[in-house]
Amino acid sequence: MSTHANHPYHLVDQSPWPLTGAIGALATVSGLLQWFHQYNMSLLMLGLLITTLTMIQWWRDITREGTFQGLHTLPVTLGLRWGMILFITSEVFFFVSFFWAFFHSSLSPTSELGAMWPPTGIEPFNPLQIPLLNTAILLASGVTVTWAHHSLMESNHTQALQGLFFTVVLGIYFTILQAYEYIEAPFTISDAVYGSTFFVATGFHGLHVIIGTTFLLICLLRHAKNHFSAGHHFGFEAAAWYWHFVDVVWLFLYMSIYWWGS
Repeated sequence: MSTHANHPYHLVDQSPWPLTGAIGALATVSGLLQWFHQYNMSLLMLGLLITTLTMIQWWRDITREGTFQGLHTLPVTLGLRWGMILFITSEVFFFVSFFWAFFHSSLSPTSELGAMWPPTGIEPFNPLQIPLLNTAILLASGVTVTWAHHSLMESNHTQALQGLFFTVVLGIYFTILQAYEYIEAPFTISDAVYGSTFFVATGFHGLHVIIGTTFLLICLLRHAKNHFSAGHHFGFEAAAWYWHFVDVVWLFLYMSIYWWGS
């Protein structure tokens, strides 16, 4: 087999990470079931450990391919862009299902709900308290990640680092506030369809915030190691696209579930 590449495409080397990732996902889901039914978290923790180690090593390999090995040529980068676009599109429809469930129940509440929304006996959150603060935090994080992106395109290393740092801090702050909100919630996920739609929609959004914050934290560490240039930084662009998606979803959540739904 020739060691010389006569084409601009990247033929991926054999890798164990798809297999270990699948094993980790299986162990994690099985561990969740075991935790729910038997109150035993051992398999869940093993699954999370396998998944985390797989992510670290897989991302390490992709980082090497895109920087030191120079395998992310323009055609490869274009494919990565389309992959990220299609992934975010699938995420849009993922959240559409939650909004569909919410509006299906809220626009025509049944007699079991007291023919009203929120259902009888449920005290909703005040949309002008923590939800409004979280909205301001995510909007500010959208500004800081855009600042970091423009600084990167202008080869301003310091300001790009600062913008990424503030975005990660705001993402962590949002997660802490949402966790506090969940702890103080006057209703639970088992409180009729209101509790179910609220916690599933906001909970999955919170998970996406954690994923996006991790994504940006990795970009922050890579930028500190000079992995990005003004013309070659798709890893950061993908993280910024994902973060803007998270921002937009939160705006819809705030307007529909927190404000209109209350």
